[in-house]
Amino acid sequence: MAEHLLTSDAVAVSLGEVDLSSTRDAIDVELYGFLDRKRRSLSDPIDAQLSAAIDLLEELAGAGGKRLRPLLCHCGWLAAGGAGDDAPVLKIAASLELFHMFALIHDDVMDASESRRGRPTLHRRMADDADLNTPRTTGTHRRRLRGDDADRLANNCAILVGDLALVWSDELIHSSGLASARLRAIRPLLDAMRTELMLGQYLDVRAACDLDVDVDMALAIARHKSGRYTIERPLQIGVALAGGSEEMLRACSDFALPVGEAFQLRDDILGVFGEPAVTGKSRLEDLRDGKATVLIALALKQADAAQRRTLTGRFGDPELDEAGAAEVRELLIATKAVETVEEMIRERWQRGMQALEDLPFHAAGRGALRSLAVAATQRQA
Repeated sequence: MAEHLLTSDAVAVSLGEVDLSSTRDAIDVELYGFLDRKRRSLSDPIDAQLSAAIDLLEELAGAGGKRLRPLLCHCGWLAAGGAGDDAPVLKIAASLELFHMFALIHDDVMDASESRRGRPTLHRRMADDADLNTPRTTGTHRRRLRGDDADRLANNCAILVGDLALVWSDELIHSSGLASARLRAIRPLLDAMRTELMLGQYLDVRAACDLDVDVDMALAIARHKSGRYTIERPLQIGVALAGGSEEMLRACSDFALPVGEAFQLRDDILGVFGEPAVTGKSRLEDLRDGKATVLIALALKQADAAQRRTLTGRFGDPELDEAGAAEVRELLIATKAVETVEEMIRERWQRGMQALEDLPFHAAGRGALRSLAVAATQRQA
């Protein structure tokens, strides 16, 4: 999943009446408060086993992330005229972060990723955990899990912790105190967001190492896996919470879809060229996994015969090292794939900003949305 953003200073800005830093803190209060209530409700000895899962979710939440989706939700509510008590809106926003945590955990298992936000991924953390490496009883014998056994157990446990985040994201929505009419208004958007993410992830997995994936298909994957899920749906959910009309929800897409695509295109570049110390992720994984990105699709389309042989030999190689990756990076520049993607980002940015100006939003909310769009699409590493 796309996750790299600018440093917190890029998002911690005040624009008019919208202080994104304070909003982020308020969302975290709801997120951690919900997890803490879950921990305090564990009285049965068996249920208490969930405490370790809650610890892992809190660790992931505390490792970073800029709460882009929750912030877009809250800013959409403000921009569409939301006013008064925002406690239910903050809870809905926090539920989007729980859903995102579910998606990250599962994505990391599927990609066998080693790091997330500069720390070991949750399944890697569990594989290294002492609890998973203590002697276990099998019949009359005791054995210690090692190697593939430990990894398989860690992956299974991580998937279940991710499932828990998914279930709890829905519980947080229904315990938000939101009026029934508003819950009904956002339900189709939540359903669409979840379906689109799953479809995008499915297409992404199916297209891995497919050298015939064209630019249009790569864009479709990016649109479903990240663009709609990251920008469009959270914004629309916020607007719907404020009572925004169907016309306004449709108009949001004119801003959100191009910005969402620009967000993923930027992430594609950072996935190969970014500094791990800044992005929190390896810059080898996308190449090793054979991610069918627009960047790769363009390079293959624009490469000559010799360049294509090198690209096809390196792309999707699970043993790819930094020297081999450096060759790929040189070819991505030489084929002008990077230049083309940068132009695509600029074009989508301009289209999104023009659409934002045309939306009937309150000025402060529009300014906050512009700031979040900058953080999402113009980040560098």
